Amino acid sequence: MNDALRKSVSARSPHAIDAYVGERLRLRRTLLGMSQEALGDELNLSFQQVQKYERGTNRISASRLYELGRILDVQVSYFYEGMTDDVIGGQRPSDNEHNHDTPDGQDPFAKRETLELVRSYYKISHPIVRRRVYALVKTLSGSDADESAEALDSLGPLAIKPTSG
Repeated sequence: MNDALRKSVSARSPHAIDAYVGERLRLRRTLLGMSQEALGDELNLSFQQVQKYERGTNRISASRLYELGRILDVQVSYFYEGMTDDVIGGQRPSDNEHNHDTPDGQDPFAKRETLELVRSYYKISHPIVRRRVYALVKTLSGSDADESAEALDSLGPLAIKPTSG
């Protein structure tokens, strides 16, 4: 075991990889609108055990990770996607080291508002309306404004027939 890995694994703090996998677990569970209790029920575990998995204080076995992927409808690789070399090396970046693209510098996926926005976005059944909402949000945020404006223009006028009911 290399020195960085040995130093990062202690009885008091979870390893950075375990914490990262736990964060991904929490993100997916929350995106699906599932409570810790509901996930625990699916796994025949207490919600406290799910909390420990999400914090990285308890490691998730390979078989449990497979089961989580099945329940949350993701591949096992999902839990490792986006992992940085620092995390692999055992370093847990502090909150102020994160380079999040938000005005307050916080992880946008840690906010309930973001998760609710994503859920609501995917509930828009009409694909053109969904693309317009996407382009509108990008335009309002100032990211790729020219590209978003072109995308909005290319969609043409929005003509949706009202549904009766």
